[in-house]
Amino acid sequence: MKILLVKLSSLGDVVHALPVVRDIRAALPDAQTDWVVEKAFAPLLALNPNLHRIIPCEIRRWRRSPLAAQTRQQWNAFKADLRQTAYDAVIDLQGLTKSALVARLARLAPGGKRYALANQTDGSGYEAPTRWVSDVAIRVEPRIHAVQRSRELAARALGYAPASHINFGLNRAFTQAGRAQVAPEIVANCVAFVHGTSRTDKEWPLAHWIELGRRFIAAGWRIALPHGSANELATSRAIADALNESTPGQATVWPLLALDVLTRELGQCAGVIGVDSGVSHIAVALDLPHVQLYNFDTAWRTGPDSASGRQNSVFAQPTPGVDAVWRAWLACFATTASAA
Repeated sequence: MKILLVKLSSLGDVVHALPVVRDIRAALPDAQTDWVVEKAFAPLLALNPNLHRIIPCEIRRWRRSPLAAQTRQQWNAFKADLRQTAYDAVIDLQGLTKSALVARLARLAPGGKRYALANQTDGSGYEAPTRWVSDVAIRVEPRIHAVQRSRELAARALGYAPASHINFGLNRAFTQAGRAQVAPEIVANCVAFVHGTSRTDKEWPLAHWIELGRRFIAAGWRIALPHGSANELATSRAIADALNESTPGQATVWPLLALDVLTRELGQCAGVIGVDSGVSHIAVALDLPHVQLYNFDTAWRTGPDSASGRQNSVFAQPTPGVDAVWRAWLACFATTASAA
């Protein structure tokens, strides 16, 4: 059986859909699973050994200049790549017009079908074309976690019951392969501060990061500061400068890393503190001790599952306090240590 998953963006949404691949592998071990995704996020999917083929696209960029000769050339190449395989099932996990278009362009095998969401779920984007172009539209519970939404849709489309355990397919042992760009001594005993987010209203105050960093350093940890843009680099440097002023060398700004390398390096850290962002969701997928910070009461939909005690979310308005985040971290780390 040949299956195509369509989940194009964003990074957090792609991470939330990863358990679908493991679910399919467990239920249908002989199936071939391919995935269409924005090119920027393809390196993350390349770390998943259960995907047969990753089909990259750049719809975000193509939409900015749809009539350009280069866009037309790349669009035609993408369509040819997409249509190499005839699929028994095409599953639109995203529920937007752009994902519906990709699902429609995909080639079906005789008897093959396209599946999509029949309804919007609370707090998530949804556009009607995803339902119009599908052969089977599946209604799911409106108030549902983003991870479970994708898992339920795929399971019902393909006729299996998903396992109770969630597996993102990014286990930490696997991510150890190919490490090269951050020295081991810089990663060892580090807690990564993931402060970057595409939305400024999700940011945590700089002073809070600095105060929290001082607590970590006093407790014997080092601080790692990844970044993905010039603004995030400036924030990482500001945090590192403040922390290293009194404790030189205990905070390190990482170089700009490709997404797959960043994932591998995070996998070696002692844990992660992060705002609601794609990189923080990677920390969840890696099963790292992790505290995720929320200025909005949306952790029920996108946050980590706190049942294991290894990961938790902290919500407060206008923003979580340092004490609450520190206590949450100590609880997560204690759970991890007791299980070791």
